[in-house]
Amino acid sequence: MQNDTNSAAFERTPRFRALLPFGIFVVFYAGLSILANDFYKISMPIAFLVASVVGLMMDHKRPLQQKVEIYARGMGETNIMIMCLIFILAGSFAAVAKGMGAVDSAVLIARSLIPARLLLTGIFLVSCFISLAIGTSCGTIAALTPIAAGLIGPMKIDPALMVGAVVGGAMFGDNMSMISDTTIAATRTQQVAMRDKFIMNFRMILPAALVCIVIYLLCGTAGTDLPLKAVSWKDLLNVAPYLLILIAALCGMNVMALLFFGTMLAAVLGCVSGILTMWTALDIAGKGALGMSETLVVAILAGGLLSIVRHNGGIRFLMNAIEAKISGRRGCELGVCLLTAGVNLFTANNTVAIVITGPIAKDFAHKYGCDPRRIASILDTSSCVVQGLIPYGAQILIALGIAKTAGVQLSSFGLIGSLYYPLLLGVALLVSILRPQK
Repeated sequence: MQNDTNSAAFERTPRFRALLPFGIFVVFYAGLSILANDFYKISMPIAFLVASVVGLMMDHKRPLQQKVEIYARGMGETNIMIMCLIFILAGSFAAVAKGMGAVDSAVLIARSLIPARLLLTGIFLVSCFISLAIGTSCGTIAALTPIAAGLIGPMKIDPALMVGAVVGGAMFGDNMSMISDTTIAATRTQQVAMRDKFIMNFRMILPAALVCIVIYLLCGTAGTDLPLKAVSWKDLLNVAPYLLILIAALCGMNVMALLFFGTMLAAVLGCVSGILTMWTALDIAGKGALGMSETLVVAILAGGLLSIVRHNGGIRFLMNAIEAKISGRRGCELGVCLLTAGVNLFTANNTVAIVITGPIAKDFAHKYGCDPRRIASILDTSSCVVQGLIPYGAQILIALGIAKTAGVQLSSFGLIGSLYYPLLLGVALLVSILRPQK
Protein backbone atom coordinates (compact mmCIF):
# COMPACT_ATOMS: atom_id res chain seq x y z
CA MET A 1 0.00 0.00 0.00
CA GLN A 2 1.41 3.40 -1.00
CA ASN A 3 1.01 6.33 1.40
CA ASP A 4 0.75 9.85 0.09
CA THR A 5 3.42 11.61 2.09
CA ASN A 6 3.83 14.60 -0.15
CA SER A 7 4.80 17.45 2.16
CA ALA A 8 2.61 19.90 0.26
CA ALA A 9 -0.44 17.77 1.01
CA PHE A 10 0.25 17.79 4.76
CA GLU A 11 1.78 21.26 5.12
CA ARG A 12 0.98 22.63 8.55
CA THR A 13 -0.26 26.08 9.43
CA PRO A 14 2.42 28.80 9.22
CA ARG A 15 4.54 29.05 12.34
CA PHE A 16 7.81 30.77 13.26
CA ARG A 17 9.26 27.82 15.14
CA ALA A 18 9.27 25.83 11.91
CA LEU A 19 12.35 27.88 10.99
CA LEU A 20 14.21 26.58 14.06
CA PRO A 21 16.16 23.85 12.19
CA PHE A 22 17.74 26.45 9.94
CA GLY A 23 18.78 28.47 12.99
CA ILE A 24 20.22 25.32 14.55
CA PHE A 25 22.27 24.70 11.40
CA VAL A 26 23.73 28.22 11.44
CA VAL A 27 24.49 28.12 15.17
CA PHE A 28 25.96 24.61 15.08
CA TYR A 29 28.09 25.08 11.97
CA ALA A 30 29.10 28.74 12.12
CA GLY A 31 28.88 29.19 15.90
CA LEU A 32 31.03 26.21 16.84
CA SER A 33 33.49 26.96 14.05
CA ILE A 34 33.94 30.50 15.34
CA LEU A 35 34.25 29.18 18.90
CA ALA A 36 36.94 26.75 17.79
CA ASN A 37 38.55 29.41 15.56
CA ASP A 38 38.68 26.76 12.84
CA PHE A 39 36.13 26.46 10.02
CA TYR A 40 37.39 22.96 9.20
CA LYS A 41 36.52 21.75 12.70
CA ILE A 42 32.82 21.14 12.03
CA SER A 43 31.71 19.03 9.09
CA MET A 44 28.84 20.57 7.14
CA PRO A 45 27.05 17.21 6.69
CA ILE A 46 27.04 16.76 10.47
CA ALA A 47 25.58 20.24 10.93
CA PHE A 48 22.80 19.36 8.48
CA LEU A 49 22.15 16.07 10.28
CA VAL A 50 21.79 17.84 13.64
CA ALA A 51 19.42 20.41 12.12
CA SER A 52 17.47 17.63 10.39
CA VAL A 53 16.99 15.77 13.66
CA VAL A 54 15.51 18.95 15.17
CA GLY A 55 13.17 19.28 12.19
CA LEU A 56 12.03 15.66 12.47
CA MET A 57 11.30 16.08 16.18
CA MET A 58 8.70 18.74 15.39
CA ASP A 59 5.04 17.99 14.52
CA HIS A 60 4.34 15.51 17.34
CA LYS A 61 0.94 14.60 15.88
CA ARG A 62 2.49 12.88 12.88
CA PRO A 63 4.31 9.52 13.15
CA LEU A 64 8.08 9.65 12.81
CA GLN A 65 7.98 7.27 9.85
CA GLN A 66 5.74 9.64 7.91
CA LYS A 67 8.00 12.61 8.68
CA VAL A 68 11.02 10.60 7.57
CA GLU A 69 9.24 9.86 4.28
CA ILE A 70 8.56 13.58 3.79
CA TYR A 71 12.24 14.22 4.51
CA ALA A 72 13.29 11.50 2.08
CA ARG A 73 11.09 12.93 -0.67
CA GLY A 74 12.94 16.21 -0.27
CA MET A 75 16.27 14.39 -0.46
CA GLY A 76 15.23 12.83 -3.75
CA GLU A 77 13.55 15.92 -5.21
CA THR A 78 14.22 16.32 -8.93
CA ASN A 79 16.22 19.55 -8.68
CA ILE A 80 18.41 18.04 -5.95
CA MET A 81 19.14 14.95 -8.03
CA ILE A 82 19.95 17.03 -11.11
CA MET A 83 22.29 19.09 -8.97
CA CYS A 84 24.00 15.90 -7.75
CA LEU A 85 24.47 14.67 -11.32
CA ILE A 86 26.15 17.97 -12.17
CA PHE A 87 28.44 17.59 -9.13
CA ILE A 88 29.45 14.07 -10.18
CA LEU A 89 30.15 15.07 -13.78
CA ALA A 90 31.98 18.24 -12.72
CA GLY A 91 34.23 16.20 -10.41
CA SER A 92 35.08 13.71 -13.15
CA PHE A 93 35.71 16.44 -15.71
CA ALA A 94 37.99 18.42 -13.39
CA ALA A 95 40.00 15.32 -12.43
CA VAL A 96 40.47 13.99 -15.98
CA ALA A 97 41.28 17.45 -17.37
CA LYS A 98 43.91 17.87 -14.69
CA GLY A 99 45.30 14.38 -15.29
CA MET A 100 45.79 14.90 -19.04
CA GLY A 101 47.47 18.30 -18.58
CA ALA A 102 44.64 20.66 -19.50
CA VAL A 103 44.93 22.63 -16.27
CA ASP A 104 48.70 23.13 -16.59
CA SER A 105 48.33 24.26 -20.20
CA ALA A 106 45.45 26.60 -19.38
CA VAL A 107 47.45 28.08 -16.52
CA LEU A 108 50.46 28.62 -18.79
CA ILE A 109 48.32 30.33 -21.44
CA ALA A 110 46.60 32.52 -18.83
CA ARG A 111 49.92 33.55 -17.29
CA SER A 112 51.28 34.38 -20.74
CA LEU A 113 48.29 36.50 -21.78
CA ILE A 114 47.27 38.25 -18.54
CA PRO A 115 49.71 40.46 -16.56
CA ALA A 116 50.15 39.33 -12.97
CA ARG A 117 48.63 42.46 -11.45
CA LEU A 118 45.54 42.07 -13.62
CA LEU A 119 45.07 38.37 -13.02
CA LEU A 120 42.25 38.61 -10.48
CA THR A 121 40.48 41.21 -12.59
CA GLY A 122 41.00 39.12 -15.71
CA ILE A 123 39.62 35.95 -14.11
CA PHE A 124 36.57 37.86 -12.86
CA LEU A 125 35.88 39.42 -16.26
CA VAL A 126 36.37 36.12 -18.09
CA SER A 127 33.97 34.44 -15.66
CA CYS A 128 31.45 37.27 -16.21
CA PHE A 129 31.68 36.94 -19.98
CA ILE A 130 31.40 33.15 -20.07
CA SER A 131 28.47 33.02 -17.66
CA LEU A 132 26.74 35.85 -19.52
CA ALA A 133 27.18 33.94 -22.78
CA ILE A 134 26.20 30.45 -21.62
CA GLY A 135 23.62 31.38 -18.97
CA THR A 136 24.78 28.90 -16.34
CA SER A 137 26.83 29.77 -13.29
CA CYS A 138 27.46 26.10 -12.46
CA GLY A 139 28.92 25.37 -15.89
CA THR A 140 31.13 28.45 -15.69
CA ILE A 141 32.43 27.51 -12.25
CA ALA A 142 33.08 23.92 -13.33
CA ALA A 143 35.12 25.10 -16.33
CA LEU A 144 37.10 27.93 -14.72
CA THR A 145 37.76 26.77 -11.15
CA PRO A 146 40.44 24.21 -12.13
CA ILE A 147 42.30 26.92 -14.07
CA ALA A 148 41.95 29.43 -11.23
CA ALA A 149 43.12 26.85 -8.69
CA GLY A 150 46.17 26.09 -10.84
CA LEU A 151 47.14 29.77 -10.87
CA ILE A 152 47.04 30.17 -7.09
CA GLY A 153 50.44 28.62 -6.33
CA PRO A 154 52.69 30.09 -9.03
CA MET A 155 51.07 33.53 -8.86
CA LYS A 156 51.00 33.63 -5.05
CA ILE A 157 47.36 34.69 -4.86
CA ASP A 158 45.00 34.19 -1.92
CA PRO A 159 42.98 31.04 -2.79
CA ALA A 160 39.72 32.53 -1.49
CA LEU A 161 40.19 35.64 -3.64
CA MET A 162 40.89 33.64 -6.78
CA VAL A 163 38.00 31.18 -6.40
CA GLY A 164 35.77 34.04 -5.22
CA ALA A 165 36.48 35.92 -8.46
CA VAL A 166 35.27 32.89 -10.45
CA VAL A 167 32.09 32.48 -8.40
CA GLY A 168 31.36 36.22 -8.43
CA GLY A 169 31.72 36.46 -12.20
CA ALA A 170 29.55 33.37 -12.63
CA MET A 171 26.79 34.96 -10.56
CA PHE A 172 27.02 38.13 -12.70
CA GLY A 173 26.11 36.08 -15.77
CA ASP A 174 23.49 34.06 -13.92
CA ASN A 175 21.74 37.34 -13.12
CA MET A 176 22.22 39.10 -16.47
CA SER A 177 22.22 36.41 -19.16
CA MET A 178 19.28 36.29 -21.57
CA ILE A 179 19.34 32.48 -21.51
CA SER A 180 19.71 32.04 -17.74
CA ASP A 181 17.01 30.00 -15.99
CA THR A 182 16.57 32.82 -13.49
CA THR A 183 16.01 35.40 -16.23
CA ILE A 184 13.48 33.18 -17.95
CA ALA A 185 11.63 32.46 -14.69
CA ALA A 186 11.59 36.11 -13.58
CA THR A 187 10.37 37.50 -16.91
CA ARG A 188 7.75 34.79 -17.40
CA THR A 189 6.24 35.15 -13.94
CA GLN A 190 5.99 38.95 -14.37
CA GLN A 191 5.10 38.79 -18.08
CA VAL A 192 7.76 41.28 -19.19
CA ALA A 193 10.21 41.28 -22.08
CA MET A 194 13.73 39.99 -21.40
CA ARG A 195 15.19 43.14 -22.94
CA ASP A 196 13.32 45.36 -20.46
CA LYS A 197 14.42 43.25 -17.52
CA PHE A 198 18.04 43.33 -18.82
CA ILE A 199 18.00 47.15 -18.94
CA MET A 200 16.60 47.36 -15.41
CA ASN A 201 19.21 44.89 -14.19
CA PHE A 202 22.09 46.66 -15.91
CA ARG A 203 21.31 49.97 -14.20
CA MET A 204 21.20 48.18 -10.87
CA ILE A 205 24.32 46.00 -11.12
CA LEU A 206 26.73 48.31 -12.97
CA PRO A 207 27.98 50.10 -9.80
CA ALA A 208 28.54 46.75 -8.05
CA ALA A 209 30.52 45.35 -11.00
CA LEU A 210 32.68 48.49 -11.33
CA VAL A 211 33.48 48.61 -7.60
CA CYS A 212 34.33 44.90 -7.69
CA ILE A 213 36.75 45.44 -10.60
CA VAL A 214 38.46 48.25 -8.67
CA ILE A 215 38.82 45.98 -5.62
CA TYR A 216 40.42 43.24 -7.71
CA LEU A 217 42.78 45.78 -9.28
CA LEU A 218 43.83 46.92 -5.80
CA CYS A 219 44.25 43.28 -4.69
CA GLY A 220 46.61 42.60 -7.62
CA THR A 221 49.83 40.76 -6.90
CA ALA A 222 53.25 40.99 -8.43
CA GLY A 223 53.21 37.22 -8.79
CA THR A 224 56.34 35.22 -9.50
CA ASP A 225 59.41 36.28 -11.45
CA LEU A 226 60.13 32.74 -12.66
CA PRO A 227 60.53 32.59 -16.46
CA LEU A 228 57.69 31.00 -18.41
CA LYS A 229 58.16 28.42 -21.13
CA ALA A 230 56.69 29.20 -24.51
CA VAL A 231 53.12 28.13 -25.26
CA SER A 232 53.23 25.17 -27.68
CA TRP A 233 50.68 23.64 -30.03
CA LYS A 234 50.33 20.82 -27.49
CA ASP A 235 49.23 23.33 -24.83
CA LEU A 236 46.64 24.71 -27.22
CA LEU A 237 45.38 21.17 -27.91
CA ASN A 238 45.23 20.39 -24.20
CA VAL A 239 42.74 23.20 -23.53
CA ALA A 240 40.33 21.78 -26.13
CA PRO A 241 38.09 20.23 -23.39
CA TYR A 242 37.51 23.70 -21.91
CA LEU A 243 36.87 25.19 -25.35
CA LEU A 244 34.41 22.37 -26.08
CA ILE A 245 32.48 23.16 -22.90
CA LEU A 246 32.29 26.86 -23.71
CA ILE A 247 31.36 26.42 -27.38
CA ALA A 248 28.81 23.68 -26.65
CA ALA A 249 27.25 25.80 -23.90
CA LEU A 250 27.00 28.76 -26.29
CA CYS A 251 25.16 26.44 -28.68
CA GLY A 252 22.64 25.65 -25.93
CA MET A 253 23.83 22.19 -24.86
CA ASN A 254 22.65 20.96 -21.47
CA VAL A 255 25.28 21.47 -18.73
CA MET A 256 25.31 17.75 -17.85
CA ALA A 257 25.80 16.73 -21.47
CA LEU A 258 28.60 19.21 -22.04
CA LEU A 259 30.44 18.09 -18.87
CA PHE A 260 30.12 14.45 -19.98
CA PHE A 261 31.46 15.13 -23.47
CA GLY A 262 34.17 17.39 -22.04
CA THR A 263 35.31 14.51 -19.82
CA MET A 264 35.29 12.11 -22.79
CA LEU A 265 37.34 14.51 -24.93
CA ALA A 266 39.87 15.06 -22.13
CA ALA A 267 40.24 11.31 -21.71
CA VAL A 268 40.68 10.69 -25.45
CA LEU A 269 43.25 13.47 -25.83
CA GLY A 270 45.12 12.16 -22.80
CA CYS A 271 45.23 8.66 -24.28
CA VAL A 272 46.30 9.91 -27.74
CA SER A 273 49.13 11.99 -26.24
CA GLY A 274 50.29 9.02 -24.15
CA ILE A 275 49.79 10.79 -20.82
CA LEU A 276 46.85 8.54 -19.93
CA THR A 277 45.73 5.04 -20.72
CA MET A 278 42.11 3.97 -20.89
CA TRP A 279 42.42 2.39 -17.45
CA THR A 280 44.06 5.40 -15.79
CA ALA A 281 41.49 7.73 -17.39
CA LEU A 282 38.65 5.62 -15.98
CA ASP A 283 40.35 5.50 -12.59
CA ILE A 284 40.89 9.26 -12.49
CA ALA A 285 37.28 9.93 -13.58
CA GLY A 286 35.99 7.67 -10.82
CA LYS A 287 38.18 9.30 -8.18
CA GLY A 288 37.07 12.73 -9.38
CA ALA A 289 33.42 11.74 -8.95
CA LEU A 290 34.10 10.30 -5.49
CA GLY A 291 35.96 13.48 -4.58
CA MET A 292 32.61 15.28 -4.73
CA SER A 293 31.05 12.90 -2.19
CA GLU A 294 30.84 15.43 0.63
CA THR A 295 29.26 17.91 -1.76
CA LEU A 296 26.66 15.32 -2.76
CA VAL A 297 25.85 14.49 0.86
CA VAL A 298 25.38 18.18 1.71
CA ALA A 299 23.05 18.73 -1.26
CA ILE A 300 20.92 15.68 -0.42
CA LEU A 301 20.67 16.49 3.29
CA ALA A 302 19.83 20.13 2.46
CA GLY A 303 16.97 18.91 0.25
CA GLY A 304 15.58 16.81 3.10
CA LEU A 305 15.89 19.57 5.66
CA LEU A 306 14.21 22.12 3.43
CA SER A 307 11.37 19.69 2.76
CA ILE A 308 10.65 19.17 6.45
CA VAL A 309 10.87 22.93 7.15
CA ARG A 310 8.35 23.55 4.36
CA HIS A 311 6.08 20.80 5.73
CA ASN A 312 6.18 22.36 9.20
CA GLY A 313 4.96 25.70 7.80
CA GLY A 314 8.24 27.63 7.74
CA ILE A 315 8.06 28.86 4.15
CA ARG A 316 4.42 29.91 4.45
CA PHE A 317 5.17 31.76 7.71
CA LEU A 318 7.94 33.65 5.97
CA MET A 319 5.65 34.65 3.11
CA ASN A 320 2.84 35.78 5.41
CA ALA A 321 5.18 37.74 7.70
CA ILE A 322 6.67 39.72 4.83
CA GLU A 323 3.30 40.38 3.17
CA ALA A 324 1.95 41.83 6.42
CA LYS A 325 4.72 44.47 6.46
CA ILE A 326 4.21 45.71 2.90
CA SER A 327 2.88 49.23 2.34
CA GLY A 328 3.45 51.35 -0.76
CA ARG A 329 5.70 50.79 -3.77
CA ARG A 330 8.99 50.83 -1.88
CA GLY A 331 7.61 48.46 0.72
CA CYS A 332 6.38 46.19 -2.05
CA GLU A 333 9.80 46.07 -3.71
CA LEU A 334 11.56 45.47 -0.40
CA GLY A 335 9.01 42.79 0.48
CA VAL A 336 9.58 40.99 -2.84
CA CYS A 337 13.32 41.20 -2.25
CA LEU A 338 13.12 39.77 1.28
CA LEU A 339 10.59 37.11 0.32
CA THR A 340 12.69 35.87 -2.58
CA ALA A 341 15.85 35.91 -0.46
CA GLY A 342 14.13 34.04 2.36
CA VAL A 343 12.69 31.34 0.10
CA ASN A 344 16.09 31.01 -1.60
CA LEU A 345 17.70 30.39 1.79
CA PHE A 346 15.39 27.43 2.31
CA THR A 347 15.41 26.02 -1.21
CA ALA A 348 19.10 26.64 -2.07
CA ASN A 349 18.03 27.10 -5.69
CA ASN A 350 17.51 30.57 -7.13
CA THR A 351 15.37 29.41 -10.05
CA VAL A 352 13.03 27.49 -7.74
CA ALA A 353 12.85 30.50 -5.40
CA ILE A 354 11.73 32.72 -8.30
CA VAL A 355 9.16 30.18 -9.48
CA ILE A 356 7.70 29.99 -5.94
CA THR A 357 7.65 33.72 -5.20
CA GLY A 358 7.06 35.05 -8.75
CA PRO A 359 3.24 34.71 -8.77
CA ILE A 360 3.02 36.25 -5.28
CA ALA A 361 5.29 39.10 -6.36
CA LYS A 362 3.10 39.70 -9.41
CA ASP A 363 0.04 40.09 -7.15
CA PHE A 364 1.99 42.49 -4.90
CA ALA A 365 3.10 44.55 -7.91
CA HIS A 366 -0.46 44.85 -9.21
CA LYS A 367 -1.84 45.75 -5.79
CA TYR A 368 0.75 48.47 -5.04
CA GLY A 369 1.30 49.78 -8.59
CA CYS A 370 4.90 48.63 -8.98
CA ASP A 371 6.66 48.42 -12.35
CA PRO A 372 6.66 44.70 -13.31
CA ARG A 373 10.03 45.19 -15.04
CA ARG A 374 11.60 46.25 -11.76
CA ILE A 375 9.89 43.43 -9.91
CA ALA A 376 11.36 40.93 -12.41
CA SER A 377 14.79 42.48 -11.92
CA ILE A 378 14.45 42.41 -8.12
CA LEU A 379 13.32 38.76 -8.18
CA ASP A 380 16.34 37.72 -10.22
CA THR A 381 18.90 39.88 -8.43
CA SER A 382 17.87 39.07 -4.86
CA SER A 383 17.88 35.34 -5.62
CA CYS A 384 21.33 35.55 -7.21
CA VAL A 385 22.71 37.49 -4.21
CA VAL A 386 21.60 34.78 -1.80
CA GLN A 387 22.53 31.90 -4.11
CA GLY A 388 26.04 33.30 -4.48
CA LEU A 389 26.56 33.49 -0.71
CA ILE A 390 24.92 30.47 0.92
CA PRO A 391 27.51 27.79 1.82
CA TYR A 392 25.18 24.96 0.80
CA GLY A 393 24.29 26.37 -2.62
CA ALA A 394 25.35 24.53 -5.76
CA GLN A 395 27.75 27.27 -6.90
CA ILE A 396 29.86 27.37 -3.75
CA LEU A 397 29.74 23.60 -3.33
CA ILE A 398 30.99 23.03 -6.88
CA ALA A 399 33.77 25.61 -6.44
CA LEU A 400 34.92 24.12 -3.13
CA GLY A 401 34.71 20.55 -4.44
CA ILE A 402 36.73 21.24 -7.59
CA ALA A 403 39.25 23.36 -5.69
CA LYS A 404 39.74 20.47 -3.26
CA THR A 405 40.27 18.10 -6.20
CA ALA A 406 42.97 20.50 -7.42
CA GLY A 407 44.67 20.44 -4.01
CA VAL A 408 43.33 23.79 -2.75
CA GLN A 409 41.67 23.52 0.65
CA LEU A 410 39.06 26.19 1.37
CA SER A 411 36.34 26.50 3.99
CA SER A 412 32.90 27.66 2.87
CA PHE A 413 32.89 30.65 5.21
CA GLY A 414 36.46 31.52 4.22
CA LEU A 415 35.31 31.67 0.60
CA ILE A 416 32.16 33.67 1.42
CA GLY A 417 34.30 36.42 2.94
CA SER A 418 35.98 36.89 -0.46
CA LEU A 419 32.82 36.85 -2.56
CA TYR A 420 32.92 40.56 -3.24
CA TYR A 421 30.57 40.70 -6.19
CA PRO A 422 27.52 39.01 -4.57
CA LEU A 423 28.01 41.18 -1.48
CA LEU A 424 28.28 44.38 -3.55
CA LEU A 425 25.31 43.27 -5.64
CA GLY A 426 23.25 42.95 -2.48
CA VAL A 427 24.22 46.50 -1.45
CA ALA A 428 23.39 47.82 -4.93
CA LEU A 429 20.01 46.09 -4.82
CA LEU A 430 19.08 47.63 -1.46
CA VAL A 431 20.27 51.09 -2.55
CA SER A 432 18.18 50.79 -5.72
CA ILE A 433 15.08 49.95 -3.66
CA LEU A 434 15.55 52.47 -0.85
CA ARG A 435 16.65 55.51 -2.85
CA PRO A 436 13.93 57.99 -3.91
CA GLN A 437 12.50 57.06 -7.30
CA LYS A 438 11.31 59.44 -9.98
